[in-house]
Amino acid sequence: MKTPDKTPEKSIQLYNHMLNAHQIWNNRIDPREPLLGVWESRNMQGEREIEQGNHAHSLAILDTYPLDAIIQYSNSKGQAFTNKVRDILFHIVNHSTYHRGQIASDFRKNGLEPLVSDYILFKR
Repeated sequence: MKTPDKTPEKSIQLYNHMLNAHQIWNNRIDPREPLLGVWESRNMQGEREIEQGNHAHSLAILDTYPLDAIIQYSNSKGQAFTNKVRDILFHIVNHSTYHRGQIASDFRKNGLEPLVSDYILFKR
């Protein structure tokens, strides 16, 4: 973040949540020890490395697991569920998109211009 002192607290909390949730969902497919709970705060130093690690883990999942493989896991409340790998990976993308929109709104509310996050612009 270029101006961490100006970043709204709510945006930092949402970004922490996105990083944590991505890691947790990856771990439900390919178990590794999660570092934090879904709403726990992180020290925002090294967030790029955390995001890159999450991305690399997702790519490793794509190389290792069939998309139609059924994964059994428990949520944070201990309830058991099953889902296909493809649905969990889609959830990770959809979940982060939702929260990126919340962060963009929070930035605007606080007089900051959010980063452009449109996928098609990234692909151009």
